[in-house]
Amino acid sequence: MTSVTTRTLDVPGAVLTYDIRRSDSSAEPPLLLIGSPMGASGFGTLAGHFTDRTVVTYDPRGVERSRRTDGAAESTPEEHADDLHRVIAVLEAGPVDLFASSGGAVNALALVARHPEQVRTLVAHEPPVWHVLPDREAGLAAAVDIHETYLRGGFGPATARFIALVSFEGPLPADYADRPAPDPAMFGLPVDDDGTRTDPLVGQNMISASHFQPDYEALGAASTRIVLAIGAESSQVMTGRATEAVAERLGTTPVVFPGGHAGFLGGEYGQNGEPDAFADKLREVLAAERGAGVGARRSSPDPEPAAQPRAAV
Repeated sequence: MTSVTTRTLDVPGAVLTYDIRRSDSSAEPPLLLIGSPMGASGFGTLAGHFTDRTVVTYDPRGVERSRRTDGAAESTPEEHADDLHRVIAVLEAGPVDLFASSGGAVNALALVARHPEQVRTLVAHEPPVWHVLPDREAGLAAAVDIHETYLRGGFGPATARFIALVSFEGPLPADYADRPAPDPAMFGLPVDDDGTRTDPLVGQNMISASHFQPDYEALGAASTRIVLAIGAESSQVMTGRATEAVAERLGTTPVVFPGGHAGFLGGEYGQNGEPDAFADKLREVLAAERGAGVGARRSSPDPEPAAQPRAAV
C-alpha cells in the first residue's frame, strides 16, 4: 500500500490540508485529483489506481480538514484557483496533470486561465457551468433558491432541492425555482434544522460556483492540454449539457467516461459508479499524445520539453 504524507499550507484566509501519495519510480509529474466541495477522502479509490505515480489530493478551503481563517461565508472559484496555484507551487514539480470533477472542474478552469504553466493536462469532469447553457436564467435562479432555502431551513431541505436540480433531465422550465420543494426524507436527508450554516455545498460554494463564467479566451490561448470529460449517463442532466457546451466553446469534443456525475467514486460519498473502468479511462486520456490525443485541444504548439523535477516530499 502506498503511504500517505499529510501536510498543511497557510494561504490567505485559510489553512489547507493536502495529502501526497509518493512514487519514486515514476518520471511523470504529480497527478492532482480534486473536487469541490468534495475533499480528499472522496478520491481514495481513484488514487489507488495510480500507485505508479505521485498523487496529490486536498481538501478545499472550508471542507473537512481545511479551515477558513477569515470568517467568510462564501468561497469563490478564484479563491480555490489561487489555493491550487499555491499547492502546486510548493510541490516544486510542475507542470502537473490535473483531474478535476464537478465544482473542482470549475476551479481548475479558473486555475488554467490564470496559471496555464502549472498544468500540463487538465481533465475537467462535468463542470457545472450554467452561463454557457440556454436555460441559464432558470438554472441560476434555482441555485439562488437552493442557497436561500439553506439559509431559511437548513441542510436537508436545501440539499433535497439540489439533488432534484442535478437530476433533472433536459432544459429547465422558466418557473423551475417556483415548483414545490421535494421532501428531504425521500433522499434520506434530515428534516430538522440543526442550526448550522457552514455547509460547503449549499452554503459556501453554491452561488459563486454556479455563477462563475470561465475565461474562454484565456483557456483557448493556454498551453495546457484541456480535455472535457462527460459521464456516459449524464448527457441529459445539467452537468453533462454544460460539459458539451464548454467543449464546444473550446473547439473540442468531450471524452465519455463510465458512469454519471461523480460516478468514479465507487461508494465514496454515497455514490456508486464504475471505479475500475473510470480509472482505466483516465489513464488512457492522460497517456494520449499531447496535442493530438483523446479529447485534446491546443491553440499553441507544444513547448520545448523540459526536465521534470521531483515533488518536494
